[in-house]
Formats: sequence, C-alpha cells, structure tokens
Amino acid sequence: MKSNAFRLGAALAAIVVALAACSVSDPPDPTIGWSPDRLYAEAKDEMSAANYPKAVELLGKLESRYPFGRWAQQAQIEIAWAHYKDGERALALSAIDRFLRLHPEHPALDYALYLKGLINFNEQQGLIAWLGRQDLAERDLQAARESFDTFKQLVTRFPESKYAPDAEARMTYLVASMARGEMLIARYYFQRGAYVAAANRAQEVVRKYDRAPAVEDALAILVHSYDKLGMTELRDDAQRVLDRNFPNSEAMARVTANDDRRWWQVWR
Repeated sequence: MKSNAFRLGAALAAIVVALAACSVSDPPDPTIGWSPDRLYAEAKDEMSAANYPKAVELLGKLESRYPFGRWAQQAQIEIAWAHYKDGERALALSAIDRFLRLHPEHPALDYALYLKGLINFNEQQGLIAWLGRQDLAERDLQAARESFDTFKQLVTRFPESKYAPDAEARMTYLVASMARGEMLIARYYFQRGAYVAAANRAQEVVRKYDRAPAVEDALAILVHSYDKLGMTELRDDAQRVLDRNFPNSEAMARVTANDDRRWWQVWR
C-alpha cells in the first residue's frame, strides 16, 4: 500500500511540475484577439523601428489567422520585404518566390518582381570583394544574372510600371558589373597561365556585353592570350578589332599590370 501511494504521489508531483513548466515557457500570446488592422499596423511599426524579426513574427500571425484574401497576400509580400531589409537574402527570395507562385496575376506583381530584382541586386554588390580573393567561382555572378533577368521581366511585362525606369537603370549597371566580373575571372586565369580559359572568358565578354566598358580589356586579353598560345592569326584579328574600336587604347598594358586596384578602377 505504501509503495502504491508513493508512486501515485510521485506521479502527481511530476504532473504539477510539468504544468508549472508549461506555464513558465508558454506565456499567453498578447496578440490573441487583435484585429488584422492592428496586427498589420504593429508589424509596420516594428519595421519602421528596424525590428524586422518581430515584424516577420507579427506578419506570420496575420497570414495564419486570416489566410484568405488581401491580408494574407499583403503579409506575404511584407514578409519578403522585412527579410530583405534584415539582410536575409535566402529567406527573402523564398518569401517573394512563394508570393509570385501563389499570386501570378496579383495587381502588385510589378512590385513583387521589382523586389525580387532588388534582393539579388543587393547581393551582387559582393563582386567588389573579388579583388582580394583566390577562388573566383561561377556562382559569384549568379545573383547579378538573376537580378538582371527579373528586372528584364518587369520592364517587358509592365513597361508603364512606376518601377520600370529604375529597373532599366539597374539593368544597365548590371551589364557593366557582369562584364567586369567576367573580366576579373579572365585576368585571374591569364595571370596563372591558363590562356585558353582566359581567352574563353574574354570572348564571352565581347559576345554578351558588347557595349560594356570592359570590352576594351577583353580584346586585349584575347590578343595576349592568343599570342601566348601561338595562335597568330586570331591574335592579329583581335588586335585589329581593338585598334579599330579603341584607338590609342592603353588596355594592352593593363593586361600585364600587377596592380589589381588600378585594373578595377579603370571600369568604374
């Protein structure tokens, strides 16, 4: 009898402890009963204060409690914006891609595309970090390409959008940035004696970005690379194109220069 009573008492004590722990770890949600207007207003206030994680939390509650109609849609796109402002690129892209997938005909589709372009545009600024790097991987240009493609989709589908002019300006900048990125890789290969790889990269710049400032140095890379490979006919062809399009060019000297900082600043 005493053993049974002891076990019963221990079980009751364990239940009491568990209930007490729950009461401590799970306080009542103060937003219970809030209207959608209040949830949204509070989330906007948190964003204004740069408290983006809290804003995301409130917007998530708004979407889950009002899953249909404009409140859920607004919450989804605001969550993407909050993640973007918080520097959470992967989360921001996931959120905006979800919005685009769920609402392909939404009235704010042009803004959603613009935001997706901005998320990747901000990421591509990391190209500058290449100057001190040893590993120039293809993935480093991916964000710039994705940003360009999204802005292009925006201006093609919504040419009258208020976001279109800024998107077009960013596209122009991205073309120059991508060309610079390709040229940094080309020069990386050239300086390490990988002349075939250097020539291939330089050819890509001339072919894809024919109006970019980096084309001048791409042609010079081609001349030097073909010369190193003993491909004299191709070397002379590249030299003629360089001389015709860039008279008095200093690009030939830049290719063999050791000052990476100078190389970058020429294209700025």
